[in-house]
Amino acid sequence: MRAFICTKYGNAGQLQLHKVAKPSPKPDEILIRVKAVSINSWDWDILSGKPIIRMIGPFKPPYKTLGADLSGVVEAVGENVDQFEIGDEVFGDVSDSGWGGFAEFVTGKAEDFCYKPEALSFEDAACLPQAGLLGYQGVRTFGQVKPGDKVLINGAGGGAGMFACQIAKLDGAEVTGIDSADKHEAMRTFGADYTHDYRQVDYTKLDQQFDVIIDAVANRFPPTYRRALTPSGTFVMMGGKIPAIIGILLASRKNTDEGQKFKILMWNVNDTDLLDLAQLVINKKISVHKENILPFEQTPSALQHVGDQKALGKLLIRVS
Repeated sequence: MRAFICTKYGNAGQLQLHKVAKPSPKPDEILIRVKAVSINSWDWDILSGKPIIRMIGPFKPPYKTLGADLSGVVEAVGENVDQFEIGDEVFGDVSDSGWGGFAEFVTGKAEDFCYKPEALSFEDAACLPQAGLLGYQGVRTFGQVKPGDKVLINGAGGGAGMFACQIAKLDGAEVTGIDSADKHEAMRTFGADYTHDYRQVDYTKLDQQFDVIIDAVANRFPPTYRRALTPSGTFVMMGGKIPAIIGILLASRKNTDEGQKFKILMWNVNDTDLLDLAQLVINKKISVHKENILPFEQTPSALQHVGDQKALGKLLIRVS
């Protein structure tokens, strides 16, 4: 089979297309013929060697083949797998199985996959397990957004932000989106009532406080964010830099029911949330904004586009 391999940290030029052996599923895994895979910022973080990644692989990427969010068809099942059969159409996440989605075949833990509804395209399905669940769980599980809440989403034009905007709006919130100016029109279609360019506006200095802040690129310490929260507001860190992670983690230990709360979003791949999210897409309650769907051979340029922070919504690779 063909797979993109990276053995050094760097830019997307490190991805090289090779012919490698098709993997075999472990007892608790399934082998999937990949139909579509979406690109996430985590793929870029691994390739470029962000500090948190180098804690796992100090000198080279911990995974040779990137790609985690995918959809496809089951080709083989491990001896302990009884929920799937050969030929089943599935979607899920292989980040807990060693990654490997930028390939024609990949193995993944069966528990991290679910059946793809017939009404859901392979391309839309490949966008849901990471970006979709981050946005969904950021709003509903961690943010616990209620009708009438004022919600701010930093990074609202990205993959996870796109879902967070739509779900917050669907749940009755007033949504403020932060991202680059060229993404504002799309952000308004996602449901943002107000938009700001992060290069022009520091949202922590807005003359407004928010019930929930969901930040995909957090880089400040908690006291800065406290100014932007209501007295009982919730800050959800969906992504960001190591110093901010440490600060938010320490602040979270002081959470109380009455006061401000700080949370780090640790998303959970589960059938209930994935299928609920899929049904929202099928019922056109929310949409998946796909900037482009590219052939497998263009995976490196697509990943570079995401790394350059130019992607609007999701970037898809059609593998087969």
